[in-house]
Amino acid sequence: LWVHEASDGLLSLVASVGTDGVQGPLRAEESPAVTARVFREGRPMMALPEAPTGGGGVTAGEDERETFLSVPIRYSPPEGEARTVGVINLIGRSYAGRFTASDQKLLSAIATQVGAALENNRLIRQSLERERLEREMELAHNLQMKLLPAVERFEGVRAAARVEPAERVGGDFYQLFHLADDRVGVMIGDVSSHGFPAALIMALAMSAASIYASEFAMPAKVLDHVDEALRDELESTEMYLSLFYAVLDPRAGTLTWSNAGHPHAFVVGADGCAHRLAATDPPIGIAPGDFGENERPWCPEDDVVFLFTDGLSDALVTDACPQGERRVVETVVGRLGRSPQAIVDALFELVAEAPSDIPPDDRTALVLAGAG
Repeated sequence: LWVHEASDGLLSLVASVGTDGVQGPLRAEESPAVTARVFREGRPMMALPEAPTGGGGVTAGEDERETFLSVPIRYSPPEGEARTVGVINLIGRSYAGRFTASDQKLLSAIATQVGAALENNRLIRQSLERERLEREMELAHNLQMKLLPAVERFEGVRAAARVEPAERVGGDFYQLFHLADDRVGVMIGDVSSHGFPAALIMALAMSAASIYASEFAMPAKVLDHVDEALRDELESTEMYLSLFYAVLDPRAGTLTWSNAGHPHAFVVGADGCAHRLAATDPPIGIAPGDFGENERPWCPEDDVVFLFTDGLSDALVTDACPQGERRVVETVVGRLGRSPQAIVDALFELVAEAPSDIPPDDRTALVLAGAG
C-alpha cells in the first residue's frame, strides 16, 4: 500500500505483506516505476514484477513469472473532482496464474474504500495538527502578555495599558521602571513587522531595556545601548524598532525623553493642550546610535502622558476623517480627569467600533498620570 504525501510529492510504502519488495519512497511525478505511473495516470495496470535490481519501482519486462496488479486509490469528495491519493499493488497469487479483469475490478472496489479511509485519516491528522498549533499559539500569546508589566499595580503613578497583537503574538510592547530617587521610566516600542519575528525582537528589546534602564540614568544612554544590543538581529531580519523612553522626575518636576522614530508620544497638561514628545532620531535599526535627549516640565498633579502605536491610530482612519492620530488625541483630552484605565478602555472601544479597510496592525496604548 503506497500513499501519496502532497507536501513533498512522494509515494511512501506504508504497509506490505509477503515478499520484500521496493521500499521507496518514489517521486510521484518523476519515477518510471509502474507504481508511480499508475498514480500519475490514475488507471489500473497489470505488468510483470519488478526486477530485483530495478531502479526504484516495478518495470515491465519479458519475465513470465506471476503478474503484478497495480490499482490507483481514488478519493471522490462530496464536492470537487476526484483525486488519486495512493496505489495498491498485488504481486503474485496464492495459486498459479495471472491476475484477471475480475481481480482488477475487485481490487479497484477495495481501493475506493481505502481511499475514503485514507482521506478520513488525513483530515483527522490535520485537525490534530491544527489543535496542536492552536494550543502552541495560545501559549505563545499568554507568555508574551506575561512579559508586559502589570502597570495598574505600579507604585508611584496611576497607569493603564493594553496591547492587542494583530496576530496571536506581535511586536508592540510597553514598560515601566522604578528608578532611583523616586523617578519613573516609561517606554513604548513598535517593531516594524508583526507575528513571531516581531515577537522575538520585542522580547529581546524588553530584556535589553530592563538591563540598561537600571544601569543608566539618562534616556539617550539607554537607547544607545539598546540599539547596540539589537543591531545585528535587526539587520539580519531586515526589521527596525521605533522606541520612546522617558524618565519622569517628580522631585525636579521634569520629563526627560529620548525618541527613536516613535511619532505617537504626548503629554497633556491641565489646560487640555496636547504636546508632542517629538522624535529627534530615526528608529533603531535604521542608522547607528548616538541618540539625542529632550526635557520639559512635568507636573505630577496635572500632567498626563499617553503613548500609543500606529496600529491604534491607523484603525481610526476613514475617508471622512483621515487623521486617526487626531481622533486618539481628542479622545484622551476629552476624558481628562478620568482614570487611566477608563481612557485606555475608551480608546479601544473607539477602535472596535470604527470601520477600516486598513489591514490590522498591533495596537498598544499607555496612559500615565501622577499618583494624585
